Amino acid sequence: MYCDFLDIMEQVFVKVFTQRQNFRSIFVNVKTIHRTYRFELKPTQDQKVLLDKHFGCVRYVYNHFLNERKEQYQENKKSDNYYAQAKTLTKLKKQEETIWLKEVNSQTLQFALRSLDTAYLNFFRGNAKFPRFKSKKRKNSFTVPQHSKLIEGKVYIPKFKGGITCIVHREVKGELGKMTFSQTPTGSYFVSILTKEQYQPKEKTGAVCGVDLGIKDFAITSDGIQFKNNRYTKKYERNLAKAQKYLSRKQKGSHSFERQRRKVAKIHEKVSNTRQDVLHKVSHQLVSDYDLIALEDLNVKGMMSNRRLSKHIADASWGRFVRFLEYKSDWNDKQLVKINRWYPSSKTCNVCGWINQDLNLSVREWTCQNGHRLDRDENAAKNILNEGLKIISAGTVDNTGGDLNQTSFEKHRSVKPEAHLSLANG
Repeated sequence: MYCDFLDIMEQVFVKVFTQRQNFRSIFVNVKTIHRTYRFELKPTQDQKVLLDKHFGCVRYVYNHFLNERKEQYQENKKSDNYYAQAKTLTKLKKQEETIWLKEVNSQTLQFALRSLDTAYLNFFRGNAKFPRFKSKKRKNSFTVPQHSKLIEGKVYIPKFKGGITCIVHREVKGELGKMTFSQTPTGSYFVSILTKEQYQPKEKTGAVCGVDLGIKDFAITSDGIQFKNNRYTKKYERNLAKAQKYLSRKQKGSHSFERQRRKVAKIHEKVSNTRQDVLHKVSHQLVSDYDLIALEDLNVKGMMSNRRLSKHIADASWGRFVRFLEYKSDWNDKQLVKINRWYPSSKTCNVCGWINQDLNLSVREWTCQNGHRLDRDENAAKNILNEGLKIISAGTVDNTGGDLNQTSFEKHRSVKPEAHLSLANG
């Protein structure tokens, strides 16, 4: 009896110990990340009116205090900071001419001032251009920093007691943070919910690759994998030209003009959504398959000056693709290294190192002086990988997704995810 009892206890102990080890192995590499979920809203007619009031009040406050800062600087070479302008905002809401500012959430207006202050900070740090006035014809948005909830398919924020119906197409994990509401040019309403959640990085594969970005093929890896360039603008350009032709014949300000304008915006939105979907899928596949990804530090802005290729370069959206790779590599503890943009990756033979100085852009395949037959893009990807490995081994990484340096998406300062104390205190 006693031996049987010991055997049972031993089995229970082994089972509990194994479960504990499995539990620790699952969560040992968990890290905290900030993720944004974007859902479409289906507001009622009254809620649409109130949302439009929020858009208008935020735009007014931002423009009013931006103009105030510019005038103050022209007079005294100094301007008020966020805290001084927050006090002025309180007085502005009590004035009879602008008493309608009380109809919207107070913290939303304060957050507009915080955004203006951040825009000035980014400008003086050299990370952005000088702040410009918001226009009704551009993006309309406002942010609710606190007191927002997502319950059973409805978003609850101040001033919207009944909640706004939301199409929640995926599970929202983690702790909810600020919510940003926006309206697209097509008239649709969306909410972007910032969350702070626990994320388990993907498993290490031990594989490395170089990636050559191009126009003929969007991306080619050093393993010979090619990702097709779908040429989104070219696919829809006939429909877009037809819709724009009809729009040009409408009288501006009429209902028919507005209806046709939304049709044009819908085509643009389709192109943008299709492109972004592919960029997410390609970047996800690369980060999942490789532990180290090397690519060129392309000067996209300079390349856009080429009149013959600028349209195709903009359509490929290399810059956004690199940003996707950066934050996904950071999430999953993978390494992203950028090599010097002047390195002749296409002209150099990856076998013997001979450089073909006469190589033109139209040549897709070439043979080096030692007889090696090379595919232009795959050869460039292999050279990019070799150069990236050299940089890693030398410890002179210029820009990685690891801990060696700051990535480009970290350089641009934004408003902190957590609500500022001054917003909580009103």
